[in-house]
Amino acid sequence: MQVAVVGAGAVGCYYGGLLLKAGHDVTFIGRQPHVDAINAHGLLLDTTSFREHLPARAATDTRALAAPDLVLVCVKSADTEQAGRSLAGRLRPETSLLSLQNGVDNAQRLSAVVGHAVIPVVVYVGSEMAGPGHVRHHGGGDLAIGPSAASTALAEMLRAAGIGVTIADDIDRTLWSKLIINCAFNALSAVAGISYGPMLQVEGTRDVVTSAVREAISVARASGVSIPDDFIDHILNIPTMMPNQMSSTAQDLARGKPSEIDFLNGHVVRKGAELGIATPTNQALQVMVKLAERGKEGRRA
Repeated sequence: MQVAVVGAGAVGCYYGGLLLKAGHDVTFIGRQPHVDAINAHGLLLDTTSFREHLPARAATDTRALAAPDLVLVCVKSADTEQAGRSLAGRLRPETSLLSLQNGVDNAQRLSAVVGHAVIPVVVYVGSEMAGPGHVRHHGGGDLAIGPSAASTALAEMLRAAGIGVTIADDIDRTLWSKLIINCAFNALSAVAGISYGPMLQVEGTRDVVTSAVREAISVARASGVSIPDDFIDHILNIPTMMPNQMSSTAQDLARGKPSEIDFLNGHVVRKGAELGIATPTNQALQVMVKLAERGKEGRRA
């Protein structure tokens, strides 16, 4: 299968790498350092079960793409529309377009720009770019994909590549559940530079996490999304299950990259304002990250 990965970062390189290892023809679209490294040395797929250099093809823009059978869009949420514009006119009617992105509305935003159906996907993986062309896998890797005419065949193809897949009939609930988890931990991990394990040991953190989650659940339910009453108990148990995980927002701040906080806690704040629901904890967490970003900009100036 001809596969294009638009956004060759930690998520795109991990899943694209597994598809490449399974024998699919994968082209990675990413930033120059990663593109140069992949073209020169292949993609280094460094997982919890194997470490392998895979010959691969990469480019900095979509003009290098032949009409693909499958596109994995893995760009940051702020770059969704740009990615859609770059794909417009390059897809066949039967091309499957998947959004493997944080947040709850990227599939709709992408579809509106590219004029093509988009299948939302929720990603459960811990991975990072350890260097140019080097993706390091820390754990997890399952996907939940939205229902569509192509979803069953796509799930079979992904499973054959060693990727755990479920088809989520209620994909909005799955998307919001992941967003709420991100709202609980991403900002705190980022601002403190702390992994999930020791986070709740700090006095008051559990209360902050609980408040942020309750606000987000209220917004989700007011948006018509069903979230179970015991979901907060599951969230508070995550640091025990993933003690060494640093949030993607923490990784962005550490690398001096713009975060997705406006599409995580910021999304809850915006939707809450539309629905008349107060979200002061999520707003505080959003502002904390944006202040940290501004501080890093000032130190680089």
